[in-house]
Amino acid sequence: MKTNNILDFFEEKVASYNRPAFIAADPISVPHQFTKLQDIEISAFFAALFAWGNRTTIIAKAGELMHRMDDSPYDFVRHHTPADLQQLIGFKHRTFNEDDLLYLIYFLQQHYIQHESLEQAFIEKLPSDAVDITAALNGF
Repeated sequence: MKTNNILDFFEEKVASYNRPAFIAADPISVPHQFTKLQDIEISAFFAALFAWGNRTTIIAKAGELMHRMDDSPYDFVRHHTPADLQQLIGFKHRTFNEDDLLYLIYFLQQHYIQHESLEQAFIEKLPSDAVDITAALNGF
């Protein structure tokens, strides 16, 4: 169906995607498994990082990573031991490998030691008068 204007187009997209049934088959389902803010942030960050290619694979790989983190990503990030990191060895998704993962876990640990939320990693680089988030994303 062709849309005659942009409003019709967006209303059509809202009807397609803004419904609970859509969540199960989308990478957004990964953070929906959690209730703690930090677990949601971490799982959403990884799901977004993996989000290119087949949605089923993205969900499976993000789910595998959450399982390797004992289905408690924030607790894992904050309190893992060197032995716990062994659970991550061998993880790979497309071009993202275990070295990338270990560096990112280290970054997240350092970040959460200093900040309550991952949001701070983005907004600290965002000018107060910003009209878009390009500066925040580039700063991150």
